[in-house]
Amino acid sequence: MVMLSAGVLLWALVHFIPGRGRSLRQKIVSTIGEKPYKGIFSLCLVAALGLIVFGWRSAVPQTVYLPPSWGGAAAIVLMPLAIYLFGASNARTRVKRLIRHPQLTGIVTWSCAHLLANGDSRSLLLFGGMGLWALLEIVIINRRDRDWIPPQAPPLLAEIRLIAISLVVFLALLFLHPYFAGVAALRN
Repeated sequence: MVMLSAGVLLWALVHFIPGRGRSLRQKIVSTIGEKPYKGIFSLCLVAALGLIVFGWRSAVPQTVYLPPSWGGAAAIVLMPLAIYLFGASNARTRVKRLIRHPQLTGIVTWSCAHLLANGDSRSLLLFGGMGLWALLEIVIINRRDRDWIPPQAPPLLAEIRLIAISLVVFLALLFLHPYFAGVAALRN
């Protein structure tokens, strides 16, 4: 669990630098330059993901709570929404007129979906930790940037395209889940 904890913590800390620690970011950039900063930032994120993956795989899960009987079904319903929201941040979509931070909201949705389906210690650490990070990041960015002007609504076709892509990604992740998570997404 130490590797998993370190990975989630490193992920959060690295992401908080641009959001909260702008002066720290600018100090680093002025010292080493923009490209080296981005390289170090990226390497730290890769290290965080490696720690998360290997930490998840090596952690022995202990039951913390019993998820509701409907939690697995709710997760299956929430995950396409989480994928859609995650993708919406880099696509032309109407949801950006309603949600200021669709990618972070997608992570919170992903987190909630998994916490509804799983009640073990490693799930609580990973999904709870990432969900908490995303919520804090939303607050930090909103305080930093203050005003928000929703973008213009794109054509309906752009929305339909993102929904279709999200469903394909969801089905692929559903099929591949046992291979990258070590756990089948659909359980009896």
